[in-house]
Amino acid sequence: MTDQNATTADKPVHLRDADELDAFVADNDLALVDFYTKGCSLCQAIEPVVGNVARATDAAVGMLNPRDDLSLVEAYDVRSVPTLLLFEDGELVGRMAEGFRGTEAVVEFVESRGETQ
Repeated sequence: MTDQNATTADKPVHLRDADELDAFVADNDLALVDFYTKGCSLCQAIEPVVGNVARATDAAVGMLNPRDDLSLVEAYDVRSVPTLLLFEDGELVGRMAEGFRGTEAVVEFVESRGETQ
């Protein structure tokens, strides 16, 4: 991870492992993390959506392949990809794991702080 979090707030930050995830969540009051895997067509389809969310909300957006750090699969109960996790003030407050969702649905999820509508 780079020290450019504040300057790259309008695009997702690629995270490599649990340590980078922890630092990312700690450094940002509101953070949306996209758990994805390479070769997943739904993950590829949602990538531009999370980019739009980064520009449309005050959330910092990170992307992480849990296969790069398998401890994350168990720690965050990742059962499918894409899985979007929303953190506020360092705490997990929401999860969206219903496959592909459009920009409007994900922005609403972030703005409602993970509360189900």
